[in-house]
Amino acid sequence: MRIAVSADDNHGLDGVVAPHFGRCPYYVLIDVEGTSVKQVTTVANPYYHHHQRGQVPGFIHSQGAEVMLTGGMGGRALGLFAQCGVETVTGAYGTVRRALEGYLRGELRGADACGKSAGHGDEHGPLAREYEQGEVARLREEADMLRRQLSEVTERLDRLTTG
Repeated sequence: MRIAVSADDNHGLDGVVAPHFGRCPYYVLIDVEGTSVKQVTTVANPYYHHHQRGQVPGFIHSQGAEVMLTGGMGGRALGLFAQCGVETVTGAYGTVRRALEGYLRGELRGADACGKSAGHGDEHGPLAREYEQGEVARLREEADMLRRQLSEVTERLDRLTTG
């Protein structure tokens, strides 16, 4: 099985999961048999700076991926991946390795449209234009994801130290 993971860098399994699949600079393609990693390849996102509806899901499908792990994606992309027969999983964060292990253990499952979905799904909507403007909106989304992660880690740490 081939699993694609959106990544903010080209460090393979040690890379950082990108918060949004379409606006990430790289994808890590991981070939697995059972729970064993057989091959890891990092490819640049040819649509990183600007993409149109359907291009990125089509690209991921053309790479032979059966699963797409990412921080988030819009509702339209979820539908396009479903049409291609690619399983989508959102809510991934941390390293690519951590996301992959979570998926393989069955802890990371399912997909929900991200908060920008309403506007992002409409290529002419105001949120879509804001998101496509680039780095500022992308960094805001990443900061929101990091705040959620920090909150989760802090809660776990509190439970471990008080319980």
